[in-house]
Amino acid sequence: MSERQTTGDRWRRFAVVGDPVGHSKSPAIHTAAFAACGIDATYEAIRVRAGHFGTVADELRSGTLNGVNVTMPLKGEAFRSIDRLSPDAARAESVNTVIPTDGLLTGRNTDVAGVMHAVDKLEVDDEAPVLILGGGGAARSAAIAVEGRTIIVSTRRPVAAASLLEVSATIGTVAPWGAAIDGAIVINATPLGMHGESLPEGVLSSSGGLVDMAYGSEPTAAVKTALHLGIPVADGLDMLVGQAAAAFTAFTGMAAPLDVMETAARKAQ
Repeated sequence: MSERQTTGDRWRRFAVVGDPVGHSKSPAIHTAAFAACGIDATYEAIRVRAGHFGTVADELRSGTLNGVNVTMPLKGEAFRSIDRLSPDAARAESVNTVIPTDGLLTGRNTDVAGVMHAVDKLEVDDEAPVLILGGGGAARSAAIAVEGRTIIVSTRRPVAAASLLEVSATIGTVAPWGAAIDGAIVINATPLGMHGESLPEGVLSSSGGLVDMAYGSEPTAAVKTALHLGIPVADGLDMLVGQAAAAFTAFTGMAAPLDVMETAARKAQ
């Protein structure tokens, strides 16, 4: 055991777990936040293959890890492994942050906060409708985040669209895949863009803004199109910073230094 690990109760260890995970910007974001707030903690990326979240759960219960963010392909395993769910995680049926308390694991969903942060950055009309592309866990989080607005769901699987509408307390409608909605904030909650793919042609043509939950080493095709059209944009890093800020507060009980975290995210590109 290292000297640091034996010298008191303050030092804490956090991580993002998944496979692949080496590309993650979360270590840079959280490390900068810990430093800015004077918190004695580390944050690392740990590759954990599918079927092995149980090892992470064991470390959380034993105190070897004090909290984790969870990415693919472990989200389903994390959801099934925890003891308690936060309200957002229960509604979204998705967990991406796990924290131990007295040997019990609490699963949280910080994607909801991430979407809220990204939509706020657009600075668009509070009455603008929202077109959510996708029907999975990310789309469920988005639907919760924009409750109160008019919601339109568009997915390649109609059954998923109908299920998604049940998540939100706001009554919504379904639009055909690829349909454009005048003035709507488009939230891309699909993987489209992570490997250079474009959104359906024309879907951004008359939109009022874009929140792209996907991100890669460069701006996605959707972000490039929106910028070309002069549409307000919040990209995947805006989403990531919002999600990381919520996780930071859950980890530490402190307000997140958003400016520091955003600067770290952009520098890590």
